[in-house]
Amino acid sequence: MRKFNLLVTTFRGQEVVASSEIRDLLNYLGDSSPEVEITKVSGLLTVKTSLDPFHVIERVGEILSTEPWRVGSLLRFIPIEDVVPSRIEDIAESVEKLASKIPEDASFRITVEKRHTSLSSQEIIKASAEKVQRRVDLKNPDYIVLIEVIGGVTGISVLKPSQILSTTKFEKTAQKGSEQ
Repeated sequence: MRKFNLLVTTFRGQEVVASSEIRDLLNYLGDSSPEVEITKVSGLLTVKTSLDPFHVIERVGEILSTEPWRVGSLLRFIPIEDVVPSRIEDIAESVEKLASKIPEDASFRITVEKRHTSLSSQEIIKASAEKVQRRVDLKNPDYIVLIEVIGGVTGISVLKPSQILSTTKFEKTAQKGSEQ
C-alpha cells in the first residue's frame, strides 16, 4: 500500500504538468525529493513529502498571494494524516485515533469523497461517526473528518475547514479583497 500525506487535484488531462509543478513547488519549500504519483483517477495526484502537509498548505496560501504563477495547474491541496486499506473497519479505526484532535467542546462533520470504490458512503459515515464523541454540525463544523477513498486505499484527516486549500476559492477571495 502506497503511503502519501498530501492529495493534489488538477484539471483532467493536466496530471503530468501538475506533477512537475508540485515537485517544483515542494522543492521551493524545502523538500528536494517528494514522491508524486499520478493516480488512476483523472485530475488526482498523491504526494509523499518530507514536509508537514499542514505547513505546505499554509505556505502555498502565502505563495498564491505573492507568486500565483507557481501554482498554475494545481487546484486543491488536501493534507492527509493516515492512509489505510479501503475497509470500513480500518477507516473507522483510523478515525478513532485521529478524533482526539477535536476538542471536547468543538463540532465536526464527516466528509467522504469516493473514487473507484463500491464502498457505501453511508456505511463509512456511520462506522466513523460512532468513533467520534463530539457534537455534529453539518453546516458550519469546527472540524472536518475527511475520508478520501481512492480505490483500495483511503486517506484520512481531521482538520479545520481552512486547512483544505482551493486555489480557485483563494483567487475569488483575493479578487474581492482587491475590489474593496
